[in-house]
Amino acid sequence: MITTSFRRTARWLPAALIATAAVGADAPVQPASVPWIERVRRAREALEWTDEIVRHDWRVQRHAGDDSYRIVDPDERVVQRGSAAECRDAFRTLEQEGTVPALRGPTTILLHGLGEGRDSMQPLADHLRTRIDGSVVSFGYASVRADIDAHARALGDVVAGLPADGLRFVGHSLGNLVVRRWMALADAADLARTHRVVMLGPPNQGSDLARMVSRVRLIADRAEGAARDLVVDWPRVAPTLALPSCPFGIVAGGCGDEHGFSPLLPGDDDAVVRVDETRLPGAADFLLVPVRHAAMMRHDGVQRATVAFLRTGRFEPTDAAPTDDAP
Repeated sequence: MITTSFRRTARWLPAALIATAAVGADAPVQPASVPWIERVRRAREALEWTDEIVRHDWRVQRHAGDDSYRIVDPDERVVQRGSAAECRDAFRTLEQEGTVPALRGPTTILLHGLGEGRDSMQPLADHLRTRIDGSVVSFGYASVRADIDAHARALGDVVAGLPADGLRFVGHSLGNLVVRRWMALADAADLARTHRVVMLGPPNQGSDLARMVSRVRLIADRAEGAARDLVVDWPRVAPTLALPSCPFGIVAGGCGDEHGFSPLLPGDDDAVVRVDETRLPGAADFLLVPVRHAAMMRHDGVQRATVAFLRTGRFEPTDAAPTDDAP
């Protein structure tokens, strides 16, 4: 007999199996200064809470299970819990008091991948904040608790609360599909102010690794959220994702040969996504970097390429562009 505990666990297995393929020496790590119990808490809550308002590292979040709300400060401390109205009102007061700083200039939004949280994007966020103009924020979403469409709508809530300046996106893996779905739902004004998108390891053509997981019927039948979108429902989901109308560039990880990092996947790959799966018609630029999927945000070459594209629309900066280490 299949126990209730197993059924609960099985819902998470598709995402866990896909994420595990990236684990190893290159897996993302949190700073050693963060106590282990705090790292465990953050990892768990990253799978449960979705941002609806973001100002720098302050945020209003909704719980994926019961629709409760909370306000979280830059140290990940919960400063208020309550209904949506209560938390939004309290957040507005914090803004008016100056406790929550306003965003300035164009906003660059970073999105993490499946089974990850905002911490996975922190190395790249720190790098961008010293090298590009405007504000840099990370959008966190409970990737395995809701589908891509729901995450895109939550992203729309975050975008709606941002200043009426330019928008730029940097997505890792599944985060790029969330951006593309948001683009399919967004109004013309928001699309017009979206200037550039950088896609890191995007499964734009689906995922062979996810299709392998789908063959394990017991697991596939219990897949939920965005994991189900990739494992079971990709033929339905793929046509709902927009082709970006703004300049976009793709960074793929791989070995530059026919073997890649994973012995399970045909052709070149980053251990999770095949190079051919990252491609999308209309890309302004494409770059292959020798890096595993989970390590992209910490890789020097990926960081420099991201800065260059956000500034110039190309991965190689032009002569007129500032140098990569300029403030």
